[in-house]
Amino acid sequence: MDNIYITPEHELLRDQVARFVAREVEPHGAAWEEAGMVPRDVLRRMGQAGLLGLMYEGRYGGGDADALTNLVFAEALSQSTFAGFIITVLVHTDMASPHLHHAGSPAQKDKYLHRVTSGELITAVGITEPGAGSDVAGIRTTARKEGDDWVLSGTKMFITNGVHADLYFIAAKTGTARHDMTMFIVEKGTPGFSVGRALKKTGWLSSDTAELVLDNVRIPATNLLGEQGKGFYSVMKNFQTERIALAAMAVGHSTQALKLTLDYVRQRQAFGATLWEQQTIRQRLAMLDAKTRAARSFMYHCAWCVTQARDIVQEVSMLKALSGELVNEVVQTCQQFHGGMGYMRETAIERLWRDARVLAIGGGATEVMLEEVAKRY
Repeated sequence: MDNIYITPEHELLRDQVARFVAREVEPHGAAWEEAGMVPRDVLRRMGQAGLLGLMYEGRYGGGDADALTNLVFAEALSQSTFAGFIITVLVHTDMASPHLHHAGSPAQKDKYLHRVTSGELITAVGITEPGAGSDVAGIRTTARKEGDDWVLSGTKMFITNGVHADLYFIAAKTGTARHDMTMFIVEKGTPGFSVGRALKKTGWLSSDTAELVLDNVRIPATNLLGEQGKGFYSVMKNFQTERIALAAMAVGHSTQALKLTLDYVRQRQAFGATLWEQQTIRQRLAMLDAKTRAARSFMYHCAWCVTQARDIVQEVSMLKALSGELVNEVVQTCQQFHGGMGYMRETAIERLWRDARVLAIGGGATEVMLEEVAKRY
């Protein structure tokens, strides 16, 4: 069931994304999980289809779209059962490249942004560190000015697209104050910048995740992104887009898990009847569907508020906490109703179960999100 925010244009976009996922992703996703990455040619085809920069200006190859349209895209993408593919794309479109779009100079945008929307350059954002996750201000990577250059030193951890990205947006301290942070553009291949190691995860297996090492990485002053010392606020601003995208993943996974499970329980026989004929199963699935639809409506309301330029940090924090916990409740229950098959790697529900867990952690853990909500009462 759709909501009041969906337009015929949104429906066309959703159908376009659904066809792309069915044709380009689902038949190949298992092989990508074995390889630990999404092939670059698939991402370039997304760029050619105009799907990698919907909210950016047309002169940069974007779609001049608003936050609602972008949410339609993210939710449609999240109907895939391969979350590693989904997060590879959404980090590029909603979590990394927006730093360039929002804070980049005209020269920086002219140099990079068209290649970002085409899929020629894949992006990553380097904020998280071994000792600083949700506590963004706790980062220890530093940037010092030397002549006309900046020199960056530090380590980043759990960086999605970290192994195979071409362009990185790196947060570093440029002063002693807790929130004195600046964003920088670092290209792959810059001397001193390397992948320390590729990280092995429980889920999101086709998404490459890395530790990044910055060993006296020298970059020109023109690679400073935005205002010096204002990077913390840039990161906080972009978190709203990121958290709505993660909510879209959660709602998409929940919706897909319920569809798979409804099909399964209607045909699975046990004790002389289908599982669907067991009242407790029907009722639990109905309640989970109700919760998912409610979360979806709240998610679209948040995106609409973004189009109205409203301050919705509290609401988006609620959404992130709610959807991250809900998807884990949904997929675990759905997996339970699949019985032993739900624990087999060959099943989509097992994959959704693995992939859903991180949605209550990444992009702001549930507990951190609830603190953001509480301190605004």
